[in-house]
Amino acid sequence: MKNITVSVPEPVYRRARVKAAERDRSVSALVREFLTALADEAESDFQRRRRLQDLVLARPRRFRAESRLRRAELHERRALR
Repeated sequence: MKNITVSVPEPVYRRARVKAAERDRSVSALVREFLTALADEAESDFQRRRRLQDLVLARPRRFRAESRLRRAELHERRALR
């Protein structure tokens, strides 16, 4: 386990000590639980995005020359910007 040092304003530290005492925990335990939950959330969000990316990339793509815009349509779209 790694140790970290965090600086917080005195009023925040006092309120954190009160919250920790109410939950029968230490301030370190509260911070550890918060960071663990944050890390798990970020990891699952990353995994969700990776899964969605894999789904999009797995879709077959078909391009046909007939699907392309005609020259007049292309210029018409540019005029709408």
